[in-house]
Amino acid sequence: MPAAIDRSNAALLLDNQLCFALYSASLAMTKLYKPLLDALGLTYPQYLALLVLWQRDGLTVSELGERLSLDSGTLTPLLKRLETAGLVLRLRDAADERRVRVRLTAEGRSLKARARHIPGCVLQATHCEVAEAVALTRQIQALRDRLMP
Repeated sequence: MPAAIDRSNAALLLDNQLCFALYSASLAMTKLYKPLLDALGLTYPQYLALLVLWQRDGLTVSELGERLSLDSGTLTPLLKRLETAGLVLRLRDAADERRVRVRLTAEGRSLKARARHIPGCVLQATHCEVAEAVALTRQIQALRDRLMP
């Protein structure tokens, strides 16, 4: 029976937890991004919101929240700070006044050029080849999708 006890104990070791590996990697990644984003005056969640808007400007707040997996209670203050910084505008949808659309300002669009170096810096810090980073990203996305209801 000692082997069963060892397996049972191994299952509860911190370093054997997938959740901890993902959590600690996320903390390390956020720490890596901090100085890169500080230079742009952005927080990590603001950067993520801008990445979405640089890809598709004019989303509704709910579409943006869905894309980022953020609820409106988290997203609204983030968007207010981006608006105060002059990077986005929140405008009522002309077709449906209940919806608010988020649009990049000229300054928000121009910030994209200043952020272009960030993915390369992150890739370099990972010491991964591009193909390895792409494969790892796809594996994590697949895991996330399996865990989402």
